[in-house]
Amino acid sequence: MAEHDQNKIQEMIRTSLESIRTMVDANTVVGTPIETPSGTTIIPISKISVGYASGGTDSTAKKASEGKILFAGGGGTGLSVQPVCFIAVDALGNTEVLPLAAGGNGEADTVEKIAALIEKAPDILARIKAVFPKRDKKQKAEEAERVAKEAADAVREAMEE
Repeated sequence: MAEHDQNKIQEMIRTSLESIRTMVDANTVVGTPIETPSGTTIIPISKISVGYASGGTDSTAKKASEGKILFAGGGGTGLSVQPVCFIAVDALGNTEVLPLAAGGNGEADTVEKIAALIEKAPDILARIKAVFPKRDKKQKAEEAERVAKEAADAVREAMEE
């Protein structure tokens, strides 16, 4: 890979990681404190999961006379922020950790189930397709002709009885 293209990959990765840093910082994990009128301070605590992938390739132009090296690259990021608990500090300085109960939010459970189903959809579709053999137009026409003949034979037999 040419050095120029290596720089393109490095630039792509650098840009992606800088964007991730702007979305996820210390204030995302330990949220901004919220002051209540009674003097209690509530601090949200979250769990963050980040997945990142990038890649690129280079190839020569289709026409050798052009002598250009073509570069293509891409990247993707998955980000999940999940609230874990709240830290409550009252006006007297007493501190309490208020965990969020697992499975306590029906809406969140439903969303997680839908997300899991969407993730499994390609595998489910592949299994369904495997059950039904792939047929071309000729096979479908032959199948239709065979079924029509069987139906006609069944009608004839019924008429003869």
